[in-house]
This record gives sequence, C-alpha cells and structure tokens, in this order.
Amino acid sequence: MGAQLWQTTWPMAIGVMSLLGFNLVDSLFVAHLGTAPLAAQSFTMPVSFIVIGIQVGIGIATAALISRALGRDEKARAHRLGSLVMIGGGVTLALVMMLLWWLRRPIFSAMGAQDSLSGLIDAYWAPWLVTSWIGAMLYLGYSLFRAHGYTRFPGLVMVITSLINVVMDPLLIFGMGPFPDLGLPGAAWATMISFTAGLMIVGVALSRRDWLTLAGIKEEWRVSWREFTGIAGPAMITQLMPPLAALLATSIVATQGNAAVAAWGLANRMENFALLAVLALTMSLPPWLGRCFGAGRWNEIHDLMILSFKVVLVWQLVVGVVMAGASPWLSHWMAADDEVSHALSILIPFMLPSYALLGLCMVVVSSSNALGWPRRAMIIAFARLFVCYLPCVAIGAWVAGIWGIAAGAGIGNVLAGLLAGSMFYRGLKQKHAAS
Repeated sequence: MGAQLWQTTWPMAIGVMSLLGFNLVDSLFVAHLGTAPLAAQSFTMPVSFIVIGIQVGIGIATAALISRALGRDEKARAHRLGSLVMIGGGVTLALVMMLLWWLRRPIFSAMGAQDSLSGLIDAYWAPWLVTSWIGAMLYLGYSLFRAHGYTRFPGLVMVITSLINVVMDPLLIFGMGPFPDLGLPGAAWATMISFTAGLMIVGVALSRRDWLTLAGIKEEWRVSWREFTGIAGPAMITQLMPPLAALLATSIVATQGNAAVAAWGLANRMENFALLAVLALTMSLPPWLGRCFGAGRWNEIHDLMILSFKVVLVWQLVVGVVMAGASPWLSHWMAADDEVSHALSILIPFMLPSYALLGLCMVVVSSSNALGWPRRAMIIAFARLFVCYLPCVAIGAWVAGIWGIAAGAGIGNVLAGLLAGSMFYRGLKQKHAAS
C-alpha cells in the first residue's frame, strides 16, 4: 500500500512543487519592485483564493463522482460527468470573475488597502482575473485525469507551465530584451501565457481519449445534479472558508502596516510551497479513496488513512524545523526591504513547524469529501479557521503585534490539526467496525 501511495502521489508532488515554486519566484521578482507592489499583490492573494476555492470544490466533486462511477464500472456515466464538469464549471467560474471585478473596490477597501495602492491593484487585478479563469479550466482538466487514475500527466503539465512562467516573469516584469516593462501586471501576464499553454496541452490530450461525451448529457444532469451539488456545495463552502479567513487575517495584519502585509504575503507563498507534499496527497488520495468507497473496502480505507497521517506528520515536522532554522537567511534572501525581511524572520519560525498539524487537517478535509462526508469536512474546515486560527491571530495581534500574529497562527494550526484528527478518526473507526 505504501508503494502504491508513493506511485500515485510523487508525480503530483513534483507538479505541485513546480507550480508553487513559480508562485514563490513570482513574488520574489515582485519584491524587487518595492514594498508597494508586493503589498498590492499580497492584498489580491486572499481574493484570488476565492476562485481557487470554487474550482477546487468542483474538482473534488468531479474526482469523487467519477472515481465512484469507475469503481462501479459505470464508464459511460463517468464520461458524461466529465463533460458536465467542463461546461458547467467554465460558465460558473466566468461569472465569478466578472463579479470579483465589479466588487474589487469595496473588497480591497474593507481589507484595509490604502488608497495609494488602488492603481497598482487595478492594473494587476484585470489580467489576473482572466488568468485565473484559464487556470481554473486547466485545473478541471487535471481533475479528470486524476479521477481516471492518471497523476503523471497532470504533474508533467504543471512542470511545463511553471517553467514557462519562470522564464516569462522577468521578461515581462522588468522589460528584458524586446518585451515591454510591465512591472507588477507583468507577473499576471506571464502566468496567463503559461496557463494558456498548459490548457492547450490538456485539451489535445483529452481530445485523444473518450472521457468526454455530449450524448445523454441532459439526462445525466437531471439524474446527477443533486448528488453533484450535494458534494460540490459543501466542498465549495469548505474551500471558500480559507479565502474568507485569509481576507480577515490580512485585514488584521494590515493594522501593522504595509511591510507586515508584504511579509505576510511572502509567508503565505512559503506556506503553500512547504505544504507541497500534503497538497499532492490531497489530489492523489481522494480518487483512490473514492474507488474503495464505491467498492465498500473500508479496511483498505482505514489502513490508507493511518499511513497518510504518519507520512504527513513526520514529513512536515522535518521540513518545518529545517526552514525555521534557516529563517534568518530565508527572510533576507526573499525580501530586499529590511523591514519586510525582519517581519518575515519573525513569522517563519512560528508558522512553518505548525504545518505538520495543518497538513493533517487538510488531508482530513479532502478525504472526508471523497468518503461521502462533505458536511463533516465543512464543519472541520470551519472549526479550523474560525474557532482555532483566526481568534488566535487576532488575540496575538492585539497583545504583541507581529510577534503575536506569528505565535497565534502557529498555535491555531496546532489546535486545528488535533481537532480534525480526533473527529475524523472517530468517524473512520465507526465505519471500520461496522464494515
């Protein structure tokens, strides 16, 4: 089982590492433009997570339903579901992008963005929304491959798109060679080019398979919409909670000034990169669990989850301790501004080691959706963010400024992981005993 878990996870781990790596590199290039552009980008990040939350929620439902259909040997239905996801997801996400553009001013104002940043934010936000739609469609394509048990191809495309983005970033941000000097918006245009290339590759690959069909799609929608929305609805709410929490957390951090917001944005980029193994596991594990769920193999599910918990805790603790020890060097390397570097050096040692428990919580949420417990996943996600994390960050900011924010974030992650692990294990034990 351990070998199987490794074989399905390592391609996604490499893909996620490259994807998050270019996001981190993207912020490092922007950091050289100054504190204001980096702060502007940091303000947009939590709002960008709204789009990501919706696309991930759709992707979770996709992986769950298609993998269950394949587990029951219902291949024709799996193909109809794939078509529904690509069409319905594309329309839904396009409407979301338009709404976010229309509401941009009140959203960023409520987050505490200063008027001096509004021009930078608008210039970056317009191309980024188009980029986000292209990236969302690319993610849904990845979800189809994962649902069918193919993780190597999505991982390879992630690497290709990341390399394209890393090459285009400096060319468009700083105007190297024949390319225009676009500054902060250049980061969005570079990502748009890379995602477009990736979507073209995935589109060609899908056209060579019989995973999509329009035959019987209307009837399939009438039959499946309740089941799909029953998973996607709670999953979207679950995935939208982190962006909402990030909005509130950023507004708390904004009370400490632009340098703190810039450091917080860099720390969040580091968080995603540090959790790459966990993120890969949340992509590769649910389709496997869905097949086991469809076949009623609860003994295998139990053993698989225990193994996953052990891997996450050990791996993330080692990564967190190493990065915390290197925090003085990392903060100086990532931020050119001394004030931003100082704030980042405070955040890293408190936050990075706590990701061992945060990673456990993330695996629990993704696995709960695959096992037919979307409401439980939603409850765990809510408790993690609004009972454990945000109160600790808010209290920490009130008591000790940036030091308190760092400590509060770390304590909140630990509490969330302990709560999620205990809730999930109790439910899994009951199912295992019943089976």
